[in-house]
Order: sequence, then C-alpha cells, then structure tokens
Amino acid sequence: MADPARARKLAVRIRQIVSAAIESQIKDPRLGMVTVTDARVTSDLREATVFYTVYGDETQVADSAKALTSATGVLRSTVGRQTGIKFVPSLTFVADIVPDTARELEEALERARHADAELARAREGASYAGEADPYRRPAEDEDDDEHDVDAPADRGPADDGGEDLTPRTRSTL
Repeated sequence: MADPARARKLAVRIRQIVSAAIESQIKDPRLGMVTVTDARVTSDLREATVFYTVYGDETQVADSAKALTSATGVLRSTVGRQTGIKFVPSLTFVADIVPDTARELEEALERARHADAELARAREGASYAGEADPYRRPAEDEDDDEHDVDAPADRGPADDGGEDLTPRTRSTL
C-alpha cells in the first residue's frame, strides 16, 4: 500500500496534466468546455478517477463524456510520460455533480428567503390573539404580613377547642 500523501500528490499532478492535455492535445469536436475539478487516486496507485464539469446543456455533457472516454488512452500515456512512474494508473472520467448540487441548494435557499419575506409582510400589522405576555405570574399577595412565622396559625373550621391539625410553623427545605 502506498503512502496516502503520495496518492494525494499524484492525484493533484494527474489533475494538472489531464486539464492541460485536454486543452492542448485533444482536438475532438464533441469536446465542449470541460473543466477538470478533481482527481482521486486509489491507495495502491492503480486507478485514478478524474472529475469534470461541462458548461452547456445535456447534449454537450453527453458528447463531452463520449469524447473523454475515447481520449482516455492518449491522456493516460501523457500522464505516464509526464509523471515518470512505473505503473500509470487507469483513468476513469466521472461527471462532477457538485455544481448541480450547489445550484439546487442556492435555489432552495432563495425559496426560503421568499417564504421568510412573505411571512414578514404578513406579520407587519398583526397583533397577539391573547395577552402580550401569555405566561402566568404568581399573584401578588397583599396580606403577606398577616401570615408571619411566629404568629399562631388559624384554626380550622371547627374552632371548638378540639385538636388543631394545622401546622404552627412553616418549614423550608
């Protein structure tokens, strides 16, 4: 197994070589405006995946994919000459979906911005359905002075001198 740092360096070098070779060596008319976005090499340095994007519609993307597939041999030999490694990895071209995903995310964010703006417009003249402060607050007792800890407790409804069941002092925990 090769060093991961070596695989990353080789991937960067393959990306540079392939993008320059597509620009200068490949003369296929089917090839559109191709941009090499990334390259990844397996840890054993036997296979390389080259990610690319194409500016244009779906037919241009399909035509560029066919052109890159047919030019794989030329591009692999160019990589072998310029890197000087013993075994040149096989090249696989994959259309990069990151720009499409980024565009979809941007559209979703824009829809969310419009929904927030509509909600803000609907909220402008609105008022609360109930009170402005819906939380219950404890009632302010005015007769707190009457229930002092040292004062004797009130007797129950049967104030006939019987046994008092109410506690005489307050306990705090």
